[in-house]
Amino acid sequence: MSTPSYLDSSDESLPDTPAPSNADDDAIGARVAQNLQRLRNKRYLSMDGLARLSGVSRAMLAQIESGRSVPSIKVLCKIAKGLKVSVAAFLEHRDFEGVAVLPAQQSKRLVSAGGVFVSRALFPFDVARQAEFYELRISPLGEERAEEHGPGTQENLVVAQGVLEISVNEDRYLLATGDSILFYADQPHRYRNPADSEAVAYLVMTYPERQD
Repeated sequence: MSTPSYLDSSDESLPDTPAPSNADDDAIGARVAQNLQRLRNKRYLSMDGLARLSGVSRAMLAQIESGRSVPSIKVLCKIAKGLKVSVAAFLEHRDFEGVAVLPAQQSKRLVSAGGVFVSRALFPFDVARQAEFYELRISPLGEERAEEHGPGTQENLVVAQGVLEISVNEDRYLLATGDSILFYADQPHRYRNPADSEAVAYLVMTYPERQD
């Protein structure tokens, strides 16, 4: 099996090296390439500009950013210094470009029968994630029963308006405005509004593994 081409900072004349054949190296090379392009564009730097700041040749930068070569640690440290970031920044897994604005009218909503319970997603549904953020609205005297989620799933909820009763198995917890609760949601649970006015809460659901 052929090995990937690792570039040293002394390389000034670079051949057109093939992309890594190893799957892990290929994934790393692609991630470094994506992050290098993102960081360079964020600073409005041309290839020549980054070459001057880092001391790494333009040809070498072009090969790395195109994913054709995986840089050595020595080269990556030079590029990181030029961009004023840590080496770890090149290995970040980003599902969006730093900022994602979600217009309220485009939010994903889950509405129960009769509209008593409304859950609005406050995160982009189309990216991999390990945590989810929701706005919950429960009509006066309304309730919603939830089935258990996967093992290890946690819910962290805060009441923003009104009062809310949370039941986890047979235990009940009455929360007033500003109160919060953290519990494992891999067991049956229920949200109930015991008052005659709408209850609003915000919920963060955390999974033990990333959700695709």
